[in-house]
Amino acid sequence: MLVVSDNERPTLRRRVPQQTRSRGRVERILEVTSELVVAGGVESINTRTIAAAADIPVASLYQYFGDREQILLALVERDVAELDQQVKHDISRLQVLSVRSIVETTIRAFVKVYHRNPSLVVIFMHGRTVPAIRDFCRRHNQRMARDLFGVARRSGMVASDSTGRYAELAVEVCDRLFQIAFERSLRADPLVVDEAVVLVTSYLETHATPAGIAGVSS
Repeated sequence: MLVVSDNERPTLRRRVPQQTRSRGRVERILEVTSELVVAGGVESINTRTIAAAADIPVASLYQYFGDREQILLALVERDVAELDQQVKHDISRLQVLSVRSIVETTIRAFVKVYHRNPSLVVIFMHGRTVPAIRDFCRRHNQRMARDLFGVARRSGMVASDSTGRYAELAVEVCDRLFQIAFERSLRADPLVVDEAVVLVTSYLETHATPAGIAGVSS
């Protein structure tokens, strides 16, 4: 039996909806949660407020999500998947790969997606008090670093003694700079974004080959 309470979290694991109607209901829950987060912040919502805004019974919400944290995490996962696709798409369009072009393209791809999904800004930048989201952010940073380092290594852009650790540190620096860029607004401070490109590029070029600095054909 499910206990419909934010204080007593249901023990059932998150169920993946199979039917079109169920998928639509889950998407409705996520969209409503996104709107509530933007309007009042992460701490302003709970399962009851989400269910009320989505116009569904709380018990129905618990068919798909165990608690508020699961809903927030599902929203982040959805939007981060869009972020990953944007980065992949934009890098694939580069005719010349260099440390700078990869850094700048990645940073500006992030900004595009953050601007399209303001709730991701609120949660990613200000909602990491939720352990599951904090851990997810950390894992995503590590994966992003591995993927981008792999692109650079395959293109002969990094020194032979370079390790993915350098890329991971660069991504963590970007993460902190994004927090500063979105500190006062849901729109990024363009100066901070531009400086982020300069800072991270300068650091990574110390570990790059001449080809990585000059650029190679993609």
